[in-house]
Amino acid sequence: MALAIVYSRAASGISAPLVTVEAHVSVGMAGFHIVGLPEATVKESRDRIRSAFINTEFDFPSRRVMINLAPADLPKEGARFDLAIALGILAASGQIPADVLQHYEFVGELALSGELRSVRGVLPVALNAHKDKRSLIIPHENEQEAALASNTTVYAAKHLLEVCAHLKGSSLLPRCELNLEDISLEQGADLSDVKGQPLAKRALEIAAAGKHSLLLVGPPGTGKTMLASRLTTLLPRLDEQTAIEVAAIASVSGNGFDSKTWRQVPFRSPHHSSSSVALVGGGRPPRPGEISLAHHGILFLDELPEFSRHVLESLREPLESGHITISRAAFQTLFPAQFQFIAAMNPCPCGFAGSTFRECECSSDQVKRYLGKISGPLLDRIDMHITVARVPPALLMKHEVKTKTSAEIRERVVKARSQQEKRQGKWNTMLTVKELESYSQVDEETERLLQNVMAKFNLSARVYHRLLKVARTIADLEESEAVLTAHMVEALQYRCLDRVKMD
Repeated sequence: MALAIVYSRAASGISAPLVTVEAHVSVGMAGFHIVGLPEATVKESRDRIRSAFINTEFDFPSRRVMINLAPADLPKEGARFDLAIALGILAASGQIPADVLQHYEFVGELALSGELRSVRGVLPVALNAHKDKRSLIIPHENEQEAALASNTTVYAAKHLLEVCAHLKGSSLLPRCELNLEDISLEQGADLSDVKGQPLAKRALEIAAAGKHSLLLVGPPGTGKTMLASRLTTLLPRLDEQTAIEVAAIASVSGNGFDSKTWRQVPFRSPHHSSSSVALVGGGRPPRPGEISLAHHGILFLDELPEFSRHVLESLREPLESGHITISRAAFQTLFPAQFQFIAAMNPCPCGFAGSTFRECECSSDQVKRYLGKISGPLLDRIDMHITVARVPPALLMKHEVKTKTSAEIRERVVKARSQQEKRQGKWNTMLTVKELESYSQVDEETERLLQNVMAKFNLSARVYHRLLKVARTIADLEESEAVLTAHMVEALQYRCLDRVKMD
């Protein structure tokens, strides 16, 4: 047979579009040509395949070899097509049966020895292969990742010879089985490690229950980072479907899938020198940024004003929409980004504005410029911002301080989340304006309170809706069907920067 057709898949964001590899061996001047918009790495596959054939004692055709990667207008990048191209040439030259290839899809990089090396983005490939009712053959190193797609028949191989033996029926490959570690929620860190800070702990509980964004403001060394890092201990493990979504994003990223973090809530904490591309995604080919790697998890930005202004502004749309669209002249890629935003900052450049134990060295203009690095529209999108004060030394030195553990708070969080799921099918932070009118109705006394506060501090409509969402979560934690005045009063405590900017 001079023509063989093999199926593979490209990487485009977190999707895996089908690529048909057509291999044609014909009479003519010997040569190896690849068409179909291949990038340099794809073109280099001819040298890897030629050496792999020599080292595995396959015959490389001394004729004209033409490889077409269809569709032709889809960019092809990486070494993921090596295995499919090699099998296409073997089938077109009659060295393996061609009729069985239609039942499989193949991804994998070839070493010069014929061994298979791992590629990124295998999980989206496995999920899509099932939709087209085909089995998948992958490198052995990607076995656990691909096995997450339990509905897909996946085989893992270490060498090209093993794949050929399987296709010939002489030695079948083992089917991939899921064997991931069951990660415990208890990972050493616990909210009870933090002494004092009852207001901050309560804010973390509310943020965990409603998936609200939170800004911690306070002098250096008051425990802001310590508190934020323990938010994950208040959250339940991801369910299997959500964990697969998170794993699919990790699969196409540069870091790849890590079975040790299976079903853990993602916690991303990029450095303040990160660029906007690193934070929201981009590049060529486009890769997910930190906000997508924090999908269904937490994005923590420490020293918030130290981030570049345009980097912070790039967060505004994803905070509202839950996704980011990377648009360039030649392509458009969408990445999910439903993250919970947590940030920490000092109240001024020296860090001691308003402190009672150390005098601030900053002028009022310096403080104003420092706070001005965070734009009003971004601040409006943060549900809660609280002051984290200094803990008295006497409390720090106490060895036996009774405080709630993460496990105890997590029980309340899970109960509040189940109420939200039962009532509206989503977290409180995701409620629309119309849904707020149905689920967060307030009485006349609470309505008058809100009107007075909004008039006094000149709050926006966005802040008004976020106050309702936070009050709704507080009511859920108290197992109250109605949003009471006490719930709204507590919600108003968590808007400290609105009051500072008006003072």
